[in-house]
Amino acid sequence: MKILMVLTSHDQLGQTGHKTGFWLEEFAAPYYVFRDAGAEVVLASPRGGQPPLDPKSDDPEAQTDATRRFKDDAAAKEQLASTHVLSQVDADGFDAVFYPGGHGPLWDLAEDRDSRKLIERFAATDRVVGAVCHAPAVFRHTMAADGKPLVAGRRVTGFTNSEEEAVGLTDVVPFLVEDMLKTNGGQYEKGADWASFVLIDGKLVTGQNPASSEEAAEAVLKLLA
Repeated sequence: MKILMVLTSHDQLGQTGHKTGFWLEEFAAPYYVFRDAGAEVVLASPRGGQPPLDPKSDDPEAQTDATRRFKDDAAAKEQLASTHVLSQVDADGFDAVFYPGGHGPLWDLAEDRDSRKLIERFAATDRVVGAVCHAPAVFRHTMAADGKPLVAGRRVTGFTNSEEEAVGLTDVVPFLVEDMLKTNGGQYEKGADWASFVLIDGKLVTGQNPASSEEAAEAVLKLLA
């Protein structure tokens, strides 16, 4: 198995003056789920190099076994520091693509043409596409082969409006993931706020929030089995 993980390169939280980026747990948990299953994992981001880490995901209360493992893993940290430039990645070399969240993707990956082409290529060739928390933002402009939004008519989830409200960023983010998925015709479903909730529709895997990251990665592996 060869799995591509695509992370954000965006580090500004709107006009707040605060930093954002990728959410550590949403990267670390899937990374080790894939690695421990024997998969080769390749990392990419729009700008390449070190993706920005959302500082809040580095707070003590946000740590998990996976994030602690990552912090002790010199090889993994070196790999993260040298992600491939997304535009230079050949989609056809991979069995699955997985997008960790954090607020960063709302600004860059949601609008990134290379990401869009990558996902559309995976979908057209019936390969697995996964995204967790805010990362379903990548489906904002992504189309299926029939010209309709990729999520149209499909069961999907992502960060809820109520979760966004709880973190106080409803009026900061460029759009709400839940609303966008519904607007694009997705059959949006959600579980309890902050609890793991994952949906599989064909080869499309979506997770609701940080707690869903490990389960989402395991769902990707099941589709590859």
